[in-house]
Amino acid sequence: MKNIRNILNSRFKRNGNFFIQLTEILGFKPKKIKVYSTAFTHRSMNIKDGKGNAVNYERLEFLGDAMLSSVIASHLYLEVPSGDEGYLTKMRSKIVSREHLNELGRDLNLIDLVESKIPSGQFGDNIHGNLFEALVGAIFLDRGYKYCEKFIFKRVIIPYVDIETLEGKVISYKSLLIEWCQKEKKTFRYNVYEDTGNDEVRHFSVKLSIDDKVIAKARATSKKKAEEKASKRAFFAFQKRMSKMI
Repeated sequence: MKNIRNILNSRFKRNGNFFIQLTEILGFKPKKIKVYSTAFTHRSMNIKDGKGNAVNYERLEFLGDAMLSSVIASHLYLEVPSGDEGYLTKMRSKIVSREHLNELGRDLNLIDLVESKIPSGQFGDNIHGNLFEALVGAIFLDRGYKYCEKFIFKRVIIPYVDIETLEGKVISYKSLLIEWCQKEKKTFRYNVYEDTGNDEVRHFSVKLSIDDKVIAKARATSKKKAEEKASKRAFFAFQKRMSKMI
């Protein structure tokens, strides 16, 4: 517990606005400030409690993910009485997609509150969504389900959840393409290789083939991003046929 107090005290010494910033984000005054301190503590701090357990946002991220899914599922169930299980599951996945959560965390500038030994410029994109989930988990522990639900409605559902728009949103072009290929009994292959260009950051290139014909090419800083980019280009090549699966 001493280490946790040290984190909190150092944060207030270096950033006396932590409580104020947090209150503005939440829309209410936090009670258990220590749980929010944990929600913005990166594992690189290597902090442990009195029992030797790691103190960082990762466990709160797990809890927040569950709370988000619960509130969103309840909203969709009530909002779309005609939706079957498959439809509701797909819609929930679109709302809590990694891309969307990253956008939410970025909009709230949550990374500015992080306590870390790693420079913020070296974090991957997913830290924004991870912090948002951790914050939701902290709200649940601090104020319970009702406050958690209210926050999710204010920050997620009201400004971003439009059923009609979501129905046409694609969260993973690669998953969509694979599903389409399997349904249409087409063969597909992602030929990924490291791109030895002159960039300072390592890049990967990919050729996407369907039925042994190259349909799309792409280049990105990771294999996953390159495959997704190529899949998106392939989607637009087969848009009329694949759109039925969105």
